Parts: sequence; structure tokens; C-alpha cells
Amino acid sequence: MRVRTVVVTGGATGIGRATAERFRADGDEVVITGRRADVLEKTAADLGARGVVCDATDPAQIERLLWELPDHVDVLVNNAGGNTDFGRPDGDLAQLKANWLANLEANLISAVLTTTALAPRLTTAVVHLGSIAGARGAGSYGASKAGLAMWNADVAAELGPRGITSNVVAPGFTADTEFFQGRLTDQRRETLLQATLTKREGEVDDIAGTIHFLASPAARHLTGQVLHVNGGALITR
Repeated sequence: MRVRTVVVTGGATGIGRATAERFRADGDEVVITGRRADVLEKTAADLGARGVVCDATDPAQIERLLWELPDHVDVLVNNAGGNTDFGRPDGDLAQLKANWLANLEANLISAVLTTTALAPRLTTAVVHLGSIAGARGAGSYGASKAGLAMWNADVAAELGPRGITSNVVAPGFTADTEFFQGRLTDQRRETLLQATLTKREGEVDDIAGTIHFLASPAARHLTGQVLHVNGGALITR
């Protein structure tokens, strides 16, 4: 099998790291990006991947990233993002606007910019990280993930004629990530656990495995979809 090039944004920790590790296990060349140089460097060394400092919301940094990538990128995983409301103050309408724009930039605009920049080089698949919040609602974070899911339909239509798939993986509660930034109480954790049908916490490998599948030949006719990976906490039909 030909060695593939895989780019994982936000690949230094959590789901991004688990995803990068899964592709590295196949022998793929993996490039991980992120904003924190020290964390990125350590993860790259641990996994045998390549780390490139890049803020996916910054057009100039994405353009510089292109110089670090080969002419063909087989798989793009838009993992960078998170709920930027954590730690941001409430306030007047100006603050509200800033808070909403922050989540839109982190979770939607980052994917739009990165995918658009890499589109001419893509060969196989794009996978975007959504969230159960995109279907259930959670303020600006949920709205940004819902927007990502709808925009994914455009990407799938644009890239489909070239044989490239585009899908969203939408996790529910997933342990061992930085998502809650230390603000997850035991009570809230138990509530999220009990909401599942499997009665277990999601793991980063659950999400990484689904992403890996979507980039495999077995998923070549699966595109334009949102795959919810949440232990049954949200059932879709």
C-alpha cells in the first residue's frame, strides 16, 4: 500500500493526537499542527510525526503551512477547535459578539480556511470534527458545529467528482481531552455518562477509529454525512 500523507490540525493532544497515532500505525506520513510549539514538538517526537506550528484561524499561517506540505495530501482531519466560551467573560452586546465570533472562528472558519487552502492537493478524504452540541444546541459553540455540518455538504459536493469524500464525526462526551479545561465536575461527568446507552465514557480511540475508517477504502462511497459517536446519548435516524 502506498504511504499516504495525512494532516491533522490540533493534533498535539486528545482526539487529534489519537488520530495521528492511528494513521502512524499504518505507516502513513503524518503532519500535526497546533498553536503550542512545545506540546506540538513533544507529540511529534513521541509519534514519529512532523509538527508544524499553525493557528488554523490565521490565513497567513495557513499559507505558510502550505510550504511545509507535499504537492499531494491524501487525508485532511480538521480537528482544531473547542468551546471558546470557557473562560470568556459575559458582558454587553459587544462582548457577546466577540464570544460568538471566537467560537465561529475556532470551529468553522478554521476548517473552511484549511480545507480551501489544501483542496487542490487533496486526493482521498476530509474529516471534520463536529459535536453532539451541533444537534442539541449549546450557544455559539453548538451553532458553530451545526454550521460546520451544513458546510460539509458543500465540501462533499465540490470534492466528490474528484473521488474525495467529506464527512463530519460528531463526538459526545469523550474523556481524556482538554475540552472542559478543568471545569468538568463529578456530577456533570456522571450525568453525561448516564445519558449514554452504553453506560461508558467515550474514549479518544473511539473517535480516532471512526476517522480512520472514513479515510479508508471501505468508506469511499460514504460522503456528506455526520456520524455521531456518542454511545447512544443522541440517536439519529
